[in-house]
Amino acid sequence: MTADQPTPDQPSTAVEIARAVRGKQLKATAVTAAALERAKAQNPALNAFLHLFQDRAMSAAAAVDSRIESGEADSLPLAGVPIAIKDNICLGPDLREKGDSRGYGGPTTCGSRILEHYHAPFTATAAQRLIDAGAILIGKTNMDEFAMGSSTEHSAFGPTRNPHDHSRVPGGSSGGSAAAVAAGITPVALGSDTGGSIRQPAAFCGLVGVKPTYGRISRYGLVAYASSLDQIGPLAANVTDAAAILDIICGDDPLDSTAAPRFAPDLTSGLDKPVENLVIGVPLQARSDANHPAVAAALDAAIEKYKAMGAEIIDIDLPLLDHAVAAYYIVAPAEASSNLARYDGIRYGRRAELSNKAALADVYTRSRAEGFGKEVQRRIMLGTHVLSSGYYDAYYNTALQVRAKLLAEFTAAFEPPAACHAILMPATPGPAFRIGEKTTDPLAMYLEDIYTVAVNLAGLPALTMPASTADIDGAKLPIGVQLIGRPFEESTLLRTARMLEMV
Repeated sequence: MTADQPTPDQPSTAVEIARAVRGKQLKATAVTAAALERAKAQNPALNAFLHLFQDRAMSAAAAVDSRIESGEADSLPLAGVPIAIKDNICLGPDLREKGDSRGYGGPTTCGSRILEHYHAPFTATAAQRLIDAGAILIGKTNMDEFAMGSSTEHSAFGPTRNPHDHSRVPGGSSGGSAAAVAAGITPVALGSDTGGSIRQPAAFCGLVGVKPTYGRISRYGLVAYASSLDQIGPLAANVTDAAAILDIICGDDPLDSTAAPRFAPDLTSGLDKPVENLVIGVPLQARSDANHPAVAAALDAAIEKYKAMGAEIIDIDLPLLDHAVAAYYIVAPAEASSNLARYDGIRYGRRAELSNKAALADVYTRSRAEGFGKEVQRRIMLGTHVLSSGYYDAYYNTALQVRAKLLAEFTAAFEPPAACHAILMPATPGPAFRIGEKTTDPLAMYLEDIYTVAVNLAGLPALTMPASTADIDGAKLPIGVQLIGRPFEESTLLRTARMLEMV
């Protein structure tokens, strides 16, 4: 069998694929063709992808193979690795006819009717860095509309289903990306995390999902939900692949003023080296009676494994953790109401069909009513309310104060006397729930984020990873745990996660 043909024992991880393609044991075209075939075969059942780049991906793969034949393998750390990206990450136009191999084209919908036919004129920095590293983007994935949701049921293009049980959600809002990796379609995917939108679906699908420190990765080309909270990050089947993707997409960017001007460390070097004298803090609030028994058992199992490796486990108190959901659902909708004001039916996006004599206010109202789903409308109205005269101080300013004090609590846990290297807690209060189970109860859906939103409010790095599985109603469902790290110490966070993964 030639290198042009995928073999039954073809490497499955991103690191292995890239090594094999660079070493000419495998062709990027073969890997890409196999990934596209898996996507086409599984997507009717999963609805993980909104767009597949069949021709464009194969063309990009051929270009990678050509560059390797020309001796450029060392400049392609992700050579031939098929990647899916969330459909709120912009890809510029396909410019192959102009000799430009970088643009992919295709719409950027954000899972919304209002952007159903929107084509971005530019490519997100994170996506461009993957392309430049030799990765092959095979498609854009489904998501909760404008990243507002915890189940990928709030997409205008239908829900995504969990590969472990098609009757259950994959989590959200990056559910399409999580499903693509969990189903083995791609080894890695990009998502975005505003309040847990990478970590929660990673937990529901049995993956590693990383939300980096705010500012570690450029947000240029990421369609904004809440600008002070949004971060791009990877979903992967293992810690090593997640670190390899972060290595490529981290770093300063002159196109994003919120990107931190910091040196991006080599996150894969020394990844297998255990953290010496590891101290892990477990919040008292992580022991909530609302946790599913399988979640409590997974947390206890992770603690015992770390103890067996010599880690010191200490109890810490984060009292404001219980108020994080309330603060988040003031701050995030407030920022969303401002960011989404640009979708007016005039400049771009969906415009309602009205007579030429229609008043401007009618164009705005009808276009938004037809273009935005109910959850997006709910959050815009909530955000507008908390920013309005008479409520700004009572709600928004109070939430900002909680945000500042929450960061102070985390900071105290990372500094002496506690001096935690990481904080360990559940990723979610329960396993993946059934499709339709929570859509009629917004509060129940929002409480799915109880363990994740605090990290975004504080701007800290965090990851979730599989800790166990549970037999629930005849389905074997993944249960994840979450690790939270010090600002800009993704290296320590990943090494701490790798220690648990290797047990």
